[in-house]
Amino acid sequence: MSNRITLRTRSDSLSSHILPVSGTMIGVCTTLIGLAKLAALKAGTSRVDQYAALVAVTFLASAMTSYLSIRWSDRAQLSIRIERLADVIFLCGLIGITLVATLFAYEVI
Repeated sequence: MSNRITLRTRSDSLSSHILPVSGTMIGVCTTLIGLAKLAALKAGTSRVDQYAALVAVTFLASAMTSYLSIRWSDRAQLSIRIERLADVIFLCGLIGITLVATLFAYEVI
């Protein structure tokens, strides 16, 4: 049996997709924070920037765990568990940024 079958490659792992998208989403959160600060000058203060910062930290955690999953790809079981964790954290970040954007649009926060 060949090692090609048992070892996962970097290109077919979910972590190789989560890592760059998490970095992009951190940039989206940073942009949202800047826009919230500009809007606060006209409309008054809100907590959107604080919530967006929390979501950015969530995406950072997702990026870090996906990086570790790629880095430890030679340890298959550990890599798979960390990759699943990165996936769950990433989905929480997506839900979080959607909630922040929706509540901001309806001026709830």
